[in-house]
This record gives sequence, structure tokens and C-alpha cells, in this order.
Amino acid sequence: MPSPEIPRAVPAGTQLIAADFDAPAGPAAAPHRLGFFRQLGRDLGYSLASFFISIPAFSVVVTLFSAGVGTLVIYLGLFVLIGCLFCASFFAAAERNLAEWNRGPLPPHVYKQIVSRGQKGLLTPLSDSLRWREAIHAVLVFPIRIAVFCLALTWLLTGPGELTAFYWKRFLPEDNRDLWDLLGVNPVYHDWIDVGIGLFFIVTLPFVLKGSALLLRVFARSMLTNQSSVLKEQVRRAEASRDSAVAAEAGNLRRLERDIHDGPQQRLVRVSMDLKSAQRRLARGEAGASELVAEALKQTQDTLGELRAISRGIAPPILVDRGLPAAVEAAAARTPVPVTVRVEGLGKRRLAENIENTAYFVIAESLTNVAKHAHATCAEVTLRKEPGQLTVQIADDGQGGAHLGKGHGLVGLQERAVANGGSLELASDGSGTTVSLTLPLAG
Repeated sequence: MPSPEIPRAVPAGTQLIAADFDAPAGPAAAPHRLGFFRQLGRDLGYSLASFFISIPAFSVVVTLFSAGVGTLVIYLGLFVLIGCLFCASFFAAAERNLAEWNRGPLPPHVYKQIVSRGQKGLLTPLSDSLRWREAIHAVLVFPIRIAVFCLALTWLLTGPGELTAFYWKRFLPEDNRDLWDLLGVNPVYHDWIDVGIGLFFIVTLPFVLKGSALLLRVFARSMLTNQSSVLKEQVRRAEASRDSAVAAEAGNLRRLERDIHDGPQQRLVRVSMDLKSAQRRLARGEAGASELVAEALKQTQDTLGELRAISRGIAPPILVDRGLPAAVEAAAARTPVPVTVRVEGLGKRRLAENIENTAYFVIAESLTNVAKHAHATCAEVTLRKEPGQLTVQIADDGQGGAHLGKGHGLVGLQERAVANGGSLELASDGSGTTVSLTLPLAG
């Protein structure tokens, strides 16, 4: 019986099989033996410990269910039944932990979410099929746990007892008659029969314990998990993430369209009119053409400034060519407020495109808010790559007052973060504002 630790040390299945067949019988085989006895101990522990969970689980669930049904007429029973289901979930969690300790985690499970407030939300557990199955499991598995406990204890004690029968039978009364005497077996063979029975129980002990543990695990797997509901929940979250991504992109497009229409487009129309007017005055030899050209030049410079501001919502070339740290430093250099950039753990390895784009947009928009609204004297951007995730923090010492209310730009950033599987949090008070972004990293 291989140890559950071996797959972690030898990821490749072919190598694991080769190690099982080719390992020598000497000291190199010790880890295999250690794994065998460790699994044997876990099977024994699961078979015995599960019995001690079954007694309070059966007693509490049956008592509360009976009390709840009996008091339904005065509505108090609803709350008693809810308490019964939560107690069943508590004991089910203990059973899942035991099963995981024995042979690895069970398939995932998910409870029905409370989506409404008030009375309907309070009664949500009563409509959760998983909680009812947990209560039924506590009742149905009770006799099975008792049988498994007795079987495991019998096999555990009978083997050593029979092997040592030749010794302890000396202390029994002389007129004692055992089963072999009743069957008429010659006393000369009694000790050999006891030894044979003891060996049988010891040799079959691992198989009995494994079968007992697997039987309990099958019941737990069938009644304490709802993988289909988990898959449905994952689909729901994926759809919500997709909707957030679509909404975020649609909002960005609307913002770009509005900004271009209200800003650069109007200015370019003004520049065109001024240049045409200057052209007519020059053709007629009239005065004032130079003033119109100067005004058109000013409008052109303002248009370039607005286009630079709008381009912060589009991935800049430096982000595509040189990566996130360089793009963040460039954004910080363009900000009127002094900005300190700290980068930890990123190195030269590029992140996924959607991760870099999301992090950059959050930083660029946050720095724009710092420059426009925070009245801050300084700001700090921290990029930190941690195991499995990228964390970004933008902090300033301004007046605070920012929030994630509807209609504000930060809501679009939050939707963008959620669409990429991350989260965005905001802390803003009189001492400044801190935007914290967390994005998961693949692999």
C-alpha cells in the first residue's frame, strides 16, 4: 500500500511504478514500509475515531430534528431545525477532515448562498439539500460506524490474543473448556490452531482496515459532497466575471468616446476653423492672421495634453515593450505629485498580458486621481510578486474621501480586477487614500 506522501516526492507516475518494483529489499525499502504502516495506522485511526463522532452526531441530530418537527406548529420548530442542520454541518466537517487525513480530500462541496435578507434569508438553510444530506448521513451512517468500530477492534485484538494464547491460557482454571475441547480436537493441536488463527487475523488486518476506511469514505463522498453544485457555482462566477469584464470594457469605450468627443475633437475643430480664418486673412492681406495662428498653436498643445491623458486608458508602448515596472515608472514620472515606485520579486520575467494591463490601468487611474483630487504632497506605488499572486498598492497622503460608489472611475477598476479573478479594496480617510489590488498568477 503506497504512502500518500510518495506522489508529492515523485510526481511522474512511471517513476513511482518503477520505484515500487525495483526497490531493493534492504534499507532502501524502508520508506515503503514506513508508508505502509503509516497508512495502516491512518486506516485504524479513521475506523475508530469515526465511531466517537457518530455518537454525538446521531444523538444531537435526532434530538433536534424530533424537537423541531414537534414544535413546528408554533414556528419555533423552524429555528430548531435550522440549528439541527448547522450541527449536522459541524459533524460533517469533522468527518471530511478525518477522511482527508486518511486518504486525501473529498470532492469539493458548496452550501446554498444567502442571497436575500430578512425572513427568506434566515430560512435559506432549510432549502439547502446538502445540509439535509449531512443530517441524513449522521443518522444512516451510525450503525455502519458501530459495525466498523467493532470489526476493527476485533481484528486488532484477536490476532495478538490468539498468538499469545499458549501463554495466558495457563492462568485459566484447570476445568476450563474452550471451543476446541467442545469440538473434540486433540489438545496437542490447540496451540497450533490458535497460532494459525492469530496469523490469519494479523495478515488480514490491513485489508479489513482498508475496506472499513473505504466504506466510510464512500458514504462520506456520496452524502457530504455536491460536486455538481460546485461546478454550477463556478459557472455562475465565471459568467459574473465575464459580465464584469464586458461591463468594464464597455465603460472604458464609453469613457474614451466621451473624452475624445468633449476634448480633443472639439479643440481640433477649433484649430481647423482658426487656421482657415488665418488663411483667408493672409490671402486678403488683412491683419490678425498671426494671432489666429498663435491661438491654433495653443489649442494644438492643449489637444496633445488631453490625448496623453486619455492614452492612460490604453496600453502604452512601453508596457508592451519593456513590461510593467518600466511602464509604472513612466506613469509616475508624468504625475505632477512626487511618486516613489517600489518593485519586489518581479525580476525580468514578464507577467501575463491581462495581468500587466490590469495592474497598469489601476495604477495610472489611481495616480490621475491623486493628481486631480487628493491634494497630496507625495504618493507611493508598490508592486510585489508573491506566491500565486501579484499585489499592487497605491498610497497617498492627501485629504482622502474617495469611495467605490457608482458612477466613479474606481468602480470600473474594481470590475476590471474582478474580471481577472482578483480584488480591489479602498481605504480612504483624512490621512490619505490607499488602493490595494490583488491579481492571481497562473502557475
